[in-house]
Amino acid sequence: MLVQNDKFKTTLVLLTTVLFVFIFSRDFFLDFNAVHPLIGAFTKFFFLASIGDFIANRFQNKKWIIPKNIIPKAFIWGLIGIMIVYMFKIYPVGVTNLMDLGFLPFKDNDIMINGNGLFWAFSVSFVMNLTFAPAMMIFHKFTDTYLNNYKLFEKTSFTHLSEITDWTSFFKLIILKTIPFFWIPAHTITFILPKEYQVIFAALLGIFLGLFLGLSKKGKK
Repeated sequence: MLVQNDKFKTTLVLLTTVLFVFIFSRDFFLDFNAVHPLIGAFTKFFFLASIGDFIANRFQNKKWIIPKNIIPKAFIWGLIGIMIVYMFKIYPVGVTNLMDLGFLPFKDNDIMINGNGLFWAFSVSFVMNLTFAPAMMIFHKFTDTYLNNYKLFEKTSFTHLSEITDWTSFFKLIILKTIPFFWIPAHTITFILPKEYQVIFAALLGIFLGLFLGLSKKGKK
């Protein structure tokens, strides 16, 4: 009975994920997102990254459990989505300027095809994931740890959060593995893809972001 119940919940989560990806790739949402990109990003990450977090919680607990303080956590995901929109505007321009100034190779090279060349895309992804990504992930780690340990009328200090966080596991998994082996290649693909496919791919990456960061929740024993 428990196995059947777990399978039902798994199917429900998968269908919900497909539904949200479908909605966020439809013309009506794309049109809204074009006019209100920050609200659109907040909405996408509010739901999709939370789903990834929910799936990570399933892997850790061996059963489907709604994460503690899921609504405040979803709000944090939404804020991260807004930050990512800004970064996706800043880094492509910055890398292009670095190429123009000669700080990066392939200035005016044939590999730069309408700003979407392979080396350009890799450079944007590389610089972004070595600078912005670690800061964003550490920010999420602190907020997530705070919400997991939040108790009403009880203060939690920055020092206490640092002490109960398993930074060794976090850096080994999230920083040293997912950034070079997943995020840099994934965002390289993102910047190469045509605009109409970037939206769907970005939505899927939002789920993976929630999944990976969710898997790093374990605190110190």
